[in-house]
Amino acid sequence: MAQIVPLTNSPNQTLTVALNVNGGVLRLGLFITYSEMAQYWLMSISDSQGNLLLSSIPMVTGSWPAANLLAQFGYLNIGSAYIINLGQVTDDYPNSSELGSGFILLWDDNV
Repeated sequence: MAQIVPLTNSPNQTLTVALNVNGGVLRLGLFITYSEMAQYWLMSISDSQGNLLLSSIPMVTGSWPAANLLAQFGYLNIGSAYIINLGQVTDDYPNSSELGSGFILLWDDNV
């Protein structure tokens, strides 16, 4: 079941989330930051013990199936993540003020 991960446009966000993924509950730590140099958001993911799993994943939109931010990391079994444009802006990815309002993070089972 797809779930929305609540985000804001705060430039540095640390979240602990419990997600329903692949029939079980998965606890992850997320660190979301905005890169002024690159002009897009980055996400790092840690397991429930704080061990870094993935670092600095660009949070950009795309066409299916490329839209899955975690597609190349399927072997980790941490699900699929998508940045969804809510249709309020014409950008291809959220700028520094649009994350959490114009764009949301949707998490789902492994594809």
